[in-house]
Amino acid sequence: MLGGVETRSVSPVFVGRADELALLTDALTRAAGQEPQALLIGGEAGVGKTRLTEEFLCEAGRRGAVVAVGGCVEIGAEGLPFAPFSTALRILHRLLPNELAAAAAGQEGELARILPELAESPRGPHDEESTARLFELTARMLERLAADRTVVLVLEDLHWADTSTRHLLSYLFRALGSGRLVLVATYRADDVHRRHPLRPLLAELDRLRTVQRIELPRFNRAEVRRQLAGILASQPEEDFVESVFARSDGNAFFVEELVASRSSGCVTGLTESLRDLLLVRVEVLPEAAQRVVRIVAEGGSTVEYALLRAVTRLTEDELIEALRSAVGANILLATPDGDGYRFRHSLVREAVSDDLLPGERARVNRRYAEELEADGTLIRAEERVIRLANYWYYANDSVKALPAVLAASVAARRRHAYSEQLRLLERAMDLWEGVPEEIRGELRPADYTDVYPPCGCDPATTPLQYLDLVAEATVAARFGGEREHALKLTKTALRLLEDGHDALRAAWFWTERSRLVASLARGDGWEELAKAQDLVRGLPPSQVHADVLVRAASWGMLHNPGPDNLAAAERAVEYARMIGAEDTELNARITIGTLLTDSGEPERGLAEMYAVKDRAAELGLAMLAGRAHINLTSQLESMGRSREAVELAEEGAALVKKSQLRDSEAWVRGNMAESLYSLGRWEEAATEARRTLSLVSSSAPRASASARLSYLALARGELTEAAAQLAAARAHFGPHDAQPQHRLPLFRLAIGVAAGEGRIADVRTEAAAAIDYGFPLGHHRYAWPMLLAAASAEADARGLPAAEAGREEALKVLRAASRNLATPVPVWVAHAEYVRAELLRAEARDTVADWTAVEAAVQPLERPYLLARARHRLVEALLGSGRDRETAAGLLHEAYATAERLGARRLREDLALLAQRARLPLGPADAPKALPVPDTDPVEALGLTSRERDVLRLVAAGHTNRQIAEELFISPKTASVHVSNILAKLGVAGRGEAAALAHRLRLFAPAVPAPDESRTAR
Repeated sequence: MLGGVETRSVSPVFVGRADELALLTDALTRAAGQEPQALLIGGEAGVGKTRLTEEFLCEAGRRGAVVAVGGCVEIGAEGLPFAPFSTALRILHRLLPNELAAAAAGQEGELARILPELAESPRGPHDEESTARLFELTARMLERLAADRTVVLVLEDLHWADTSTRHLLSYLFRALGSGRLVLVATYRADDVHRRHPLRPLLAELDRLRTVQRIELPRFNRAEVRRQLAGILASQPEEDFVESVFARSDGNAFFVEELVASRSSGCVTGLTESLRDLLLVRVEVLPEAAQRVVRIVAEGGSTVEYALLRAVTRLTEDELIEALRSAVGANILLATPDGDGYRFRHSLVREAVSDDLLPGERARVNRRYAEELEADGTLIRAEERVIRLANYWYYANDSVKALPAVLAASVAARRRHAYSEQLRLLERAMDLWEGVPEEIRGELRPADYTDVYPPCGCDPATTPLQYLDLVAEATVAARFGGEREHALKLTKTALRLLEDGHDALRAAWFWTERSRLVASLARGDGWEELAKAQDLVRGLPPSQVHADVLVRAASWGMLHNPGPDNLAAAERAVEYARMIGAEDTELNARITIGTLLTDSGEPERGLAEMYAVKDRAAELGLAMLAGRAHINLTSQLESMGRSREAVELAEEGAALVKKSQLRDSEAWVRGNMAESLYSLGRWEEAATEARRTLSLVSSSAPRASASARLSYLALARGELTEAAAQLAAARAHFGPHDAQPQHRLPLFRLAIGVAAGEGRIADVRTEAAAAIDYGFPLGHHRYAWPMLLAAASAEADARGLPAAEAGREEALKVLRAASRNLATPVPVWVAHAEYVRAELLRAEARDTVADWTAVEAAVQPLERPYLLARARHRLVEALLGSGRDRETAAGLLHEAYATAERLGARRLREDLALLAQRARLPLGPADAPKALPVPDTDPVEALGLTSRERDVLRLVAAGHTNRQIAEELFISPKTASVHVSNILAKLGVAGRGEAAALAHRLRLFAPAVPAPDESRTAR
């Protein structure tokens, strides 16, 4: 009672926050229109986040929305993985059991990692994409669930969120594209210090236009007056308002506590210390109630009634009476499901917990742990293991804590919560030395680790070692995306292994380090892998030995092709069979199949890879099946079987997408884009390449996709775009891991861009660098297009003054390179014929017979763009010889139609100019608007004046502005203006490109022989 009037501690009147509530209700409206909404609500502790959320949820309920709330759990340093999502989804499962089951259909096993009620959580394979798969499935389930109804999902106290929860929330904010879903998260802003793990996420989400962020300010004086009036049910005196406002500084919760402390008997109603203020109402409770409150403070964010009764050891009547006092004083609240109790505000819990004596805190945590060990039914099964780990840890009992923490790490791994697994393993490593050796000797790797013991010992009988924990932590860090951390762990382990007492363990860590160094672009990983090979050499077969051999063979296949790789892969298969590791065997067989196709046994190699693909699918090894599809589609394309490659890529993309293997899907789709380009399905190729860019952030597949887009832009005459995509590909690949399959295509693209811009010197530099780099076994598929691009550039530049110096040597180098290059299948036979003809054209020695042979070789290959280019040259040769104009006209028309369909602008321009010079009609429907038509001067058709024609002729001859001025009797400044106008009209970037274009279009060359008028007359 205060002033003779009954008081409350919470105002029934919702004060302020009108704008914030309007934003939230507007999100409900938008979501009803199938536009998912994402909002963040931040503010200091006690400022009113919970009250605002409650008012919003009431409004959502009135509008018929389905509401689910989950709170992040502060339980030691490692919160329960996915705790708020599990709680919210459990509510949805209770409210919409049939609908949620339908939304999760087919993926119950995976989704059970977050909602255990769906199915028994599988133990099954773990990899770097496991978490991404789980996140994608969660997003799709929520979209399906919210397809026909508005669903509001609220996650409270994000500042306590575990790493996995933060990552999942970030993913959902980005990935949700449809459905009537409103996703709201709250966090305590004053807790988010500079090093807080939530801070990077908030910065990241601030950059997303789809996320609205609401920051709640403190109340002003008028709002505090309204809050006090609501609490007191009468208008407060101004002196009291002023005093409370000054002491609370507008914090809504502090206002409530100040009023409550005065009503509880505090003489002034205003305490100097915040902690004292928060403890005032606790200290006036009966002794039994105070004891219960202190025990609840150590139990976590919420404590179940059954557990609380067991820990307090009070009779049921005594416990209920104590709880009634604490609830009546607005210190504790019953949970919505009626199963437990929590503090009304976390600040009070923190104050009570901080007020405990160290020994008292350890004793309470021990009581929690003992009761949970005695009766596991006191709490939810999925929470028991992590809470036991934390209770024993804070009970300062290392002997009990170590196995409990290890068991919690296993539970985290099973939920794909690898970051939490890593933190728990590091806690176990800290506890290790504090546990007697005889106790540690009872622990087994089979119980606590998923990594095959690097020592090669039996995990069921060999005692767990400290280095086993480091190995498990290394893999957890890699799977969780913390590669830098994983690299540091390998360094720690290898330092402990410097004395050479455990070669297998050292080899395992060197192999892991090789993988990490390559993925972090710190090198190609060979130095580390070589050390691993040295360590296992001469040792008996083991899993580690087999893994080292597989990785060495795969590395060699990609970086240094040769027969040694096949031998290593075959030994890996042999060792894997000896130890019964079929997944390792299948991985090695994929490498064997690829090496066989590269070394001249294509059918045998393909058969091996097809067999692995089918067996991996049969065993449910999605990642291995994905790798088989990646290598198969690549090898089929290398053999010119592009249509078959596309069909297999479509199958593979569906398979890996179902398993949410995003990196594998990116590689498969990148390969599909390459084959679609070959088949002339360029729009589809562009779509697949862009999809690859959107799928992953990994460097290599993104670089490959950028290279595919650069090829397309180059063929379409979009030189600026081609150069930009080439630069992106180079940046993604980086300088450290120079695989031939990556480097050689970049040489080809650089040659194409340089040729298009008229930089023949740069063409020669790039070609020489590529030839010096070499064409390893199996890489003719990248070498032939590069040689063709260089030879074509030399032929196009014939007659340019800038190209004359060094021409003979350049052609000699290209001829020598082409003579030593394999042509195992028709597609490369055709390329060899094409390169030969272009080198002859560069010396003006090509004939109709040469180009007839090229056209005949390309025609059966399903390479429409390559065929159109070959026909262009054949038509040019036919017309130049004055023979068979009817055949030339037909080929010209077909080539032009292909160029038009593909959007190959440069080829289309070349063909149109050729038709104009030879007076061969393309047909009115086919003629592009900006290109010359018969009886039109080609220079005038490009929009150039007669003076600009003269200037362009001199530019093409390599003259400077001063030389042009002297030749045409004009000033250098006027010459410069003419050159600038010419560049603008031609749409080129520089003088070299303008000269190349003029030369390529034969603007100043003798006309192609026209038909003999007299013969036509007869």
